[in-house]
Order: sequence, then structure tokens, then C-alpha cells
Amino acid sequence: MSKTTLSPIDKAISALDLGLKTLTDGAYAAARTPAGNKGASSSLDSDTEKKHIAGLMRINHTGEVCAQALYQGQALTAKSEKVRHEMKQAADEEIDHLVWCEERLKELDSRPSLLNPLFYGMSFGLGAVAGSVSDEVSLGFVAATEEQVCKHLESHLTQIPESDQKTRSILTQMLDDEAKHATQAHAAGAKTLPFPIKLGMKAMAKVMTTTTYKV
Repeated sequence: MSKTTLSPIDKAISALDLGLKTLTDGAYAAARTPAGNKGASSSLDSDTEKKHIAGLMRINHTGEVCAQALYQGQALTAKSEKVRHEMKQAADEEIDHLVWCEERLKELDSRPSLLNPLFYGMSFGLGAVAGSVSDEVSLGFVAATEEQVCKHLESHLTQIPESDQKTRSILTQMLDDEAKHATQAHAAGAKTLPFPIKLGMKAMAKVMTTTTYKV
């Protein structure tokens, strides 16, 4: 049986559909539950603490929106079918993270960032450009992005009280998954990105975390 080759219009429609799903609350269902999350308790001392944790989870949710966009953009322009498949598989695995963050925000009586469409568009464009350059550069962006996300998650875990086991279990599982994706990207031939590009990614991440904490 021959493989069906999608036309540029079909690919555009598919990308648009995935984008709308990513930005629509409740469009996806998680395939997994974070390790240690079942029966985990959450006791917060004050509204201020609750608001702070909601802000951190909003940042993490936007980070997952950006990850979906990056992977989907890369899959669209990947040179090889193998890398295209790996990008789609990674995006599928990270859907769990997206759903976990959505659900935790609801439990904290909060919401995702209003800036998600903007960051989605920027990340999708970055992924598409990276994929069009080469698979090695595309994988390099994955590795660099995941390593950056791991640092954010490690920082957030130091700010979550021990009494909030529900949030801690989510972030811990996300950290394990992101580290695995970074390792896989390196093993697949990721190219080390030039320092100026890494610096630009860090600056963009700073803008994202600062704005989405509140907005």
C-alpha cells in the first residue's frame, strides 16, 4: 500500500486543526496520570500562595503550548520521515503535560494565559524555520528547548510547598519527561546551537514567563 502524500493545503489545514486544539481548553484528554498524583493531597495556607502556584502553572501551561507549536512546526518541514515521526510522537507525549496543567489551573480557580495564541504562533514559526534548515538543527532546537524547560521546572519545584503534593507530582513527572526528550534529541543527532541563538531563546523564555505569570 502506497503512502498518501498530503498536499500543501491539506498540511495547512491539519496544522490549523492541531493549533486550534492546542489552544482550546478541554480539547485533549491525558493518556497518563503523573506518578504519585493518584490520591495526592493539596493543602495551601493562603490565597496568596494559591495565586502564586496558579501563576507558575500558567507559565508551565504556556510552555507546553509553545512545545506543541514547536514540534508541529518542525514536523511540517522536517526533511526525513523518521524525524517527522519523532516530532509528532514527542508532541503526542507532551499533550499529557498540557492537560495536566489545564486541570490544575481549574482546581486552583485560575485559567491559562490570554497570550497563548501569540506564543503559539511565534513557536510554530520558529519550529517550521528550524525544520526547513536541517533535521540536525531542528533536533538541536528540541534539545535546547527541553533543557531550558527542565531548568524552569526545577526552579518551580523549589517554590511549591511540600503540602501541595498534587502540583509537585505533576511538575516532577513533567521534568522526567522533558529530560528524556532532550536525551533522545541528542541521541538522534541534535546539533549544538550557536550561543547567540541560545541567548535569543533564553530572552524569549524570559518574556514568556514574566508576562504569562499574571496575564
